[in-house]
Amino acid sequence: MTILSRKAALAAVLLASVAVQAAAEPVFNRIASFPVAQNLPADKDKLSPTSAEIITATDDGNTLIYSDSPLGAIGFIDITDARAPKADGAMMMDGEPTSVTSSAGKALVAVNTSESKAKPSGRLAIVDVATKKIEHTCDLGGQPDSIALNKDKTLGAIAIENERDEEVNDGKIPQMPAGELAVFQVNNGTVDCGTIKHVALNGLAGVAPEDPEPEFVAFNGLNEIALTLQENNEIVIIDANTAQVKTHFTAGSVDLSGIDTKRDGALKFWSESKGVLREPDAVKWLDDNRLVVANEGDYQGGSRGFTIFDKTGKVLYESGASFERAVAHIGHYPESRSGSKGVEPEGLEAAKFGDDQYFFLLAERASVVGVYKDTGADPELVQLLPSGISPEGGVAIPQRNLFATANELDLGKDGGVRSHVMIYERSEGEKAYPQIVSAEKDGNPIGFAALSGLAAVPGKPGMLYAVSDSFLGSQPTIYTIDATKKPAVITDALVVKRDGAPAQKLDIEGIAVAADGSFWLASEGNSERLVPHALYNVNAKGDIKAEIALPRELAANEIRYGFEGVTIVGTGDDATLWMVVQREWGDDEKGFVKLVSYNPKKKEWGAVRYPLDKTESGWVGLSEISAHGDNVYIIERDNLVGDGARLKKLYKVAISELKPAKLGAELPVVKKTEAHDFLDELKTVTNGYVLDKLEGFTFDASGKPYAVTDNDGVSDSSGETLFFPVELSATN
Repeated sequence: MTILSRKAALAAVLLASVAVQAAAEPVFNRIASFPVAQNLPADKDKLSPTSAEIITATDDGNTLIYSDSPLGAIGFIDITDARAPKADGAMMMDGEPTSVTSSAGKALVAVNTSESKAKPSGRLAIVDVATKKIEHTCDLGGQPDSIALNKDKTLGAIAIENERDEEVNDGKIPQMPAGELAVFQVNNGTVDCGTIKHVALNGLAGVAPEDPEPEFVAFNGLNEIALTLQENNEIVIIDANTAQVKTHFTAGSVDLSGIDTKRDGALKFWSESKGVLREPDAVKWLDDNRLVVANEGDYQGGSRGFTIFDKTGKVLYESGASFERAVAHIGHYPESRSGSKGVEPEGLEAAKFGDDQYFFLLAERASVVGVYKDTGADPELVQLLPSGISPEGGVAIPQRNLFATANELDLGKDGGVRSHVMIYERSEGEKAYPQIVSAEKDGNPIGFAALSGLAAVPGKPGMLYAVSDSFLGSQPTIYTIDATKKPAVITDALVVKRDGAPAQKLDIEGIAVAADGSFWLASEGNSERLVPHALYNVNAKGDIKAEIALPRELAANEIRYGFEGVTIVGTGDDATLWMVVQREWGDDEKGFVKLVSYNPKKKEWGAVRYPLDKTESGWVGLSEISAHGDNVYIIERDNLVGDGARLKKLYKVAISELKPAKLGAELPVVKKTEAHDFLDELKTVTNGYVLDKLEGFTFDASGKPYAVTDNDGVSDSSGETLFFPVELSATN
């Protein structure tokens, strides 16, 4: 088989993996999301940073417990009804909780109490879950990281990392004191501090052997511990019964191909990187002989995937770039991390559901979870699940067919989404996500992100065009979408060019198709970045044939929030472009924005005024305009996300209302009528939190409406792209 045909085969496997499943095939779907800020104590500011990091569950599977480092607490979530999780409070830990596990109604919490990186300290706290009281603590003698229990919960282990200070000597190791492993006995959920044994790890690794920095621990059924030394690129196997090192081996390196290695505002999956150290973070046993590691990297490596070893160090399977390329196919690839460690697989969970053994790979930067079926040989990628921003930890609850992730990033102080815990259920049915994927072109994924405008492909029902915005600033792209497939498939990508090269300084937010088959693109400007507010006429080959700058009357009052959509009203010489301006510009009365017109034949500009809805917080603006029948349809939304979102609506304005006045004159105000409220769909379509950027809407050639969200290029975003048909009432 040739290289090209192998890649085509991989593409076919990927598309099959996200296709609709037969009703009898169990799948994982998200059933609830919980913002952990709901657990903030009453005496804390409601915008105090919170973070769900490492997560566990009580033995009965009815309570989730997570570590919250910035708050200095552990949080509790009642999931007796997993579809309606309830806040169960937070408990301050007088230190920084780094990890948590649970047994027999107790929470075992590793707490960092270090005064500095040079003087590490920590303790193990035993918490009664019912009373939320600390029963006793054990001194650990250093800064703890991961904690784990064996299968019968009679033994425990904590990685004492004593992590390096990245501000000292450019973060280079060695930096003393060295890390170690603490092993202890557990009895009915409690720990006798006198049973703690410290396992020295010095002299094992090939990288800085005098300064081991253990990261993650896991037990197999033989009471053997797998321990990753992330910065040292080493894996150690310890006998927990004797607290002795049995063996150790280097995690090694990987040659990667078919990846994007340059942060340049473009998605190009054809580069390579040789000899990349794996530097694993999380580790889980798949059975008593095989273990899987997430190769996040932290020091000098990070190979963007995962590896399965046996406990002698033999590589049984190496994912290479396959996971990252699968992530690219669903629009979750973080281009801003191309020059670093890509999607950064960090967390792992492994569990058996029914007859199927799975492991779950959490990609911190892609905000996605890869669900793999363990076949005993090469694992099978069966799903990619949407997570919150930066999934850190996961826990499986097989007895309830549940899986949960802790997602650490909290953007509340910036007006963004809070840290969330996401809950998934395995059951018979169809995969709710992804809703749009890409095919391959020239043997590589069609990379996509930040879809910000839609238009119909003339004469082809179910076929649409979409555009990317400034997140792909070096690769402005017009995508072709086949919406007759489920999920919808991006089948082609046309790069917009100027003088034969990808056009620069574009922020495409809207697209319309002219009668001659050319495209009109609306670009939102940003003077601070030297990006002009403009219209572009682009031919079928992607070449810019005309650039229409704003007239002085408009440009004199510009702000960053400019054109967000474009459509065409009328035919022949009367064909007129209509653009929505997102926010009030300098000459606009508060609460009113412009709908701007431009007739290319007559070179005439005009405008009307559009009245915005009011909300109690955030701002309100327009995100799209699409002509259909006797009306133009306009997306009006707030900039709020999650529980704070209030306005995500579709309004229609009669074309007969669009009677533009000259710019600079008194502009008439149009009347609007509500056509659709998207809030319920955005809440329930994948059971996540409400995404803020509903940015694309159009009707296909048969009159069927579709909408799409902008995922902000997976930058401070969950990376989710929702693409769905819209059910309008007969009157709309």
